[in-house]
Amino acid sequence: MSKADNSSSPKAGGVAAAMSALVLAVLLAALDQTIVSTALPRIAEDLNGFDDIAWVSAAYLLASTAVTPLWGKLGDMFGRKRLYLASTSVFLIASVACGLAQNLPELIGARVLQGVGGGGMIVLTFALVGDIVAPSERGRYQGMFGSVYGVASIVGPLLGGVFTDQLSWRWAFLVNLPVGIVALTVAARALPAATRGTRARIDYLGATVLAAIATGLVLVTSFGERWGWGSPAIVGLIAATVALAVLLVPVERRAAAPVLPPAMFASRTVVFSSLIAFFANAAMFSVLVYLPTYLQIVHGVSATLSGIHMLPLVAGLVVSQSLAGRWAAHVERLRGILLAGLVANLAGLLLLGTIGAATDTLVLSVYFLITGVGVGMVPMVVLTTVQNSVPATDLGAASAVVTFARSIGAAFGVAVFGSLLNTGFADRTSGLPTGGGFDATRPDTIGRLPGALRDTALDAFAHATAGGYLWIAPALAVGIVLALFLKPARGTGETAAADHSDPAPAKDSVRAA
Repeated sequence: MSKADNSSSPKAGGVAAAMSALVLAVLLAALDQTIVSTALPRIAEDLNGFDDIAWVSAAYLLASTAVTPLWGKLGDMFGRKRLYLASTSVFLIASVACGLAQNLPELIGARVLQGVGGGGMIVLTFALVGDIVAPSERGRYQGMFGSVYGVASIVGPLLGGVFTDQLSWRWAFLVNLPVGIVALTVAARALPAATRGTRARIDYLGATVLAAIATGLVLVTSFGERWGWGSPAIVGLIAATVALAVLLVPVERRAAAPVLPPAMFASRTVVFSSLIAFFANAAMFSVLVYLPTYLQIVHGVSATLSGIHMLPLVAGLVVSQSLAGRWAAHVERLRGILLAGLVANLAGLLLLGTIGAATDTLVLSVYFLITGVGVGMVPMVVLTTVQNSVPATDLGAASAVVTFARSIGAAFGVAVFGSLLNTGFADRTSGLPTGGGFDATRPDTIGRLPGALRDTALDAFAHATAGGYLWIAPALAVGIVLALFLKPARGTGETAAADHSDPAPAKDSVRAA
């Protein structure tokens, strides 16, 4: 067996340069997600696709989810650096295609390709952190990445608003190009040289089954309302997804190098942390994607101002992620940090469940701040917990498991919330007249109603948004229960990281926490 690519971790003097390359990758991914959030209403208007606008976000999340485990495993096998460069290149090519899209299907297709690149970029970035720094320092660096993401979340909505109002929403995608070129250049020079790991047949069957499962989950949540939850199509999709999930177990057990090593799921830390990541991301993306839409439709602000209104949320995210990353260096604090973050996030969602058309902007700012604090404390701590529980040879696969759970949770949250929002709005406005261009299934047509009716429709949209957050909140309650039983591993990651030169076989490396 040849050495895994973490055997060539940089010396202390090269850590800063290597980390700067990874920071740029996080910045790139964060800008892509947050810029698009404030551009969605204008994209829907220009491409005439409000009903399917959720797919602009969901398509990216679906694609990134489907390929994440494969990218992680390929990184373990063939070296993370070269795959990181390849995935970033795919992401940039797709970003150009997004910016040039002439209709919604073209944009969604380009977002799928962008997700393929973005999924690899993110999971390989987090795995490379595990290669470069010791387990005791991972929390601090993951917190730094969280802060970078938060800063990008502040700049992103503002840039997205400026581009949308002053230039075009297309620049929300094209702006990735200059940042990405810098990221590629720095990464090629600064990241540790990649060496090949174990030579084994790529688990294409396992990757395909996983991709099909992710696709089935998102299709069910996205089209369940439109096709009917009891329709043959939805029932068939649910049955097929369940069957594929059952099939995945023997497929991965027989694979020489499974994309999701079955032994990893003997660890309570991995399983519980992945479930927490799923529920937390479902809540987080329902907030990040739909709050700007609420602000623009209900409060009538521009895309730029909606980004400014979101500043308290991203400020809370920045501070809490930075602090959580530092505190996470102490294993005994990990469960407490997770619980605090989940409770704050749940409180924020319950507060957002009270908003209406007349909710004061100062009150909204307080709600956003509390939600941001909760959102920021969870993701990086979950990833650090899992990375510290596995040996160095499993860092790619372990990072992929958490990233997969986060991605499918985000796709699930966006799709479910969009369905809840559309259904709630249609139900509350079913009695309004449909003349003059108003459509009770399209909130973007509210402005075509006369004064009193318009106020009624705005109130209906606000309450539909609030109701969606109340429905999402129980997911975080489940996460809190799981965190109570989470037992972060002690020592496993330290031992593995300390000896890069003699990695153990991946399939035997995971121990139950």
